Amino acid sequence: MSGKVKALPYQKPLEGRDLWVADDVLPNALEVRARCLARKDWTLGYPYRDEGWPGMRTLPALYPEELVRIESWAKKQLGVKELWQNAAAAGTLLNHNCVQVVGEDEAEARPHTDSRSSCRFAAVLYLSPNVPPQCGTSFYRQRLPNGSLGGNRVPPPHNTLADALGQRFLPPGSFVEDARVDYRFNRLVLYRADLIHSATRYFGRKPEERRMAAVFFWHGK
Repeated sequence: MSGKVKALPYQKPLEGRDLWVADDVLPNALEVRARCLARKDWTLGYPYRDEGWPGMRTLPALYPEELVRIESWAKKQLGVKELWQNAAAAGTLLNHNCVQVVGEDEAEARPHTDSRSSCRFAAVLYLSPNVPPQCGTSFYRQRLPNGSLGGNRVPPPHNTLADALGQRFLPPGSFVEDARVDYRFNRLVLYRADLIHSATRYFGRKPEERRMAAVFFWHGK
């Protein structure tokens, strides 16, 4: 790693300020899961295609009345009256309200931030009943070339982690886990999208065993 890696700002993730957790969010979570498993219109990602995201995904994950329930809770936690998505740039797709299924052999943790132009807040809804707790969501901070610890968030005006660091690819060990939310069926984790985060790990080999999660991205005011 180059000695010129920039140290990002750091603030320990705090529940109620930087992230929010709600359990038993949907009354019909098993129905939603079964409906998603029955889908035939999946798009494959890594390692099946040259994509930056793993496993397979499709959208929409939730019906409008289910999404309203999620968004009403998110608004209350964030203290905002409105949530929305900006139009995606030409040739891109914002995968809001998308369900993603990833197995243990398909990917490992990949610390990243979500694009500032795409969202200020993000959330993940866990939809697998038998996935271990250690397959939740982790939040990370930098490990700098001299071994000291750096920051954990992308400051404005930078759009992405790569923008803030001035480089896209970093060697293994460039980030260390700083906080974690365990995986629990029907749990919703809402967080600030500029925090460095990742799925902690993935699980399962058969489609019905793999880690299933729905993801959401919002701007809010």
